[in-house]
Amino acid sequence: QLQLVESGGGLVQPGGSLRLSCAASGLTLDSYVIGWFRQAPGKEREGVSCMNSDGSSYYADSVKGRFTISRDKIKNTVYLQMNNLKPEDTAVYYCAAAGGTLGALTSRVYEYDYWGQGTQVTVSS
Repeated sequence: QLQLVESGGGLVQPGGSLRLSCAASGLTLDSYVIGWFRQAPGKEREGVSCMNSDGSSYYADSVKGRFTISRDKIKNTVYLQMNNLKPEDTAVYYCAAAGGTLGALTSRVYEYDYWGQGTQVTVSS
């Protein structure tokens, strides 16, 4: 059964850090573009970061310099290290896999085929 499972969310104070994990089963993440998205209440889902199989990555301007995407091929897991978190980073975070872009990085929601269930990140003092 094809599945993406996120973990690592939680409550953190401003300036703190979290590392999100996205573990895959039923698909090899290295064959896909893997993206991290987030959705805050009342807002559209937005792309945060993505990575392809050759290690190229993309970051939204709002997280550039604070977030880092990485991949462990042996564990078939993708991570999102989030540092210097801000209250505006509060959202449900999703990982997703896109198989049809031929490796081209994309932050378009509709180009992703498989999604995890999401993990809540709350940044508050």
